[in-house]
Amino acid sequence: MSGHSKWANIKHKKAAMDAKRGKIFSKLAREIMIAAKQGGGDPEVNMVLRALIQKAKSVNMPAENVERAIKKGTGELDAGAALEEVIYEAFAPGGVGLIIQVLTDNRNRSAAEVRHVCSRHNINLGSQGSVSRNFRRKGVIRVDASKVSEEQLMEVALEAGAEDMSPEDGQFVITTDPSDFGQVVQALAGKGIPTESAEITLVPDLWVTVSDPAVAKEILRGIEALDDLDDVQNVYTNLDVDDAILKELG
Repeated sequence: MSGHSKWANIKHKKAAMDAKRGKIFSKLAREIMIAAKQGGGDPEVNMVLRALIQKAKSVNMPAENVERAIKKGTGELDAGAALEEVIYEAFAPGGVGLIIQVLTDNRNRSAAEVRHVCSRHNINLGSQGSVSRNFRRKGVIRVDASKVSEEQLMEVALEAGAEDMSPEDGQFVITTDPSDFGQVVQALAGKGIPTESAEITLVPDLWVTVSDPAVAKEILRGIEALDDLDDVQNVYTNLDVDDAILKELG
């Protein structure tokens, strides 16, 4: 969908700004803890943990923060209050779907905060499966298009098992099955190809294009407000907004 900017791109840029004030570090630490708790502390075996470590590196999260989070997850260090994952599914104006991933030590507090933000931005919570059935778990790797030729990158990525690659907003975006994610990342590193980001995420089957600037603005404000909640780890969406509208929104 050349010429369009999706929330994944917007959030990727926002993460760089969040990293400057350390906010993204605390969220990543929580995710790393959970990944290490569920799959062990060895990134060679735990693909989810490996992806999160790569993500941490991409935003310059200190290595000691990553190690501490892993040790908390494996029980080597006291992790404090137990965290649980809660998933909310919702619909924003225009039929745009949202999946809100929460990691919390207080389910009631998180529920109240999520509901409050949704009510302020005309977002309706849906039933389990109402949105997630239209998303697939995928590995997504972003490479600066100025760092490597399309031909070279495609050859390396596809040989390593990538499903697809496409140019998007000055980057090449590589998509993989989660089981092939680690070997694709390793293949790129082996060829000296730097990655802007690499993560296992949720990707929609179809994007929902919003052409009304007022509606787009309200949706983006709502998603950003949810993403800014301390307990919200990720907001996944199928929102697609044209570049021209983003320029209008400033």
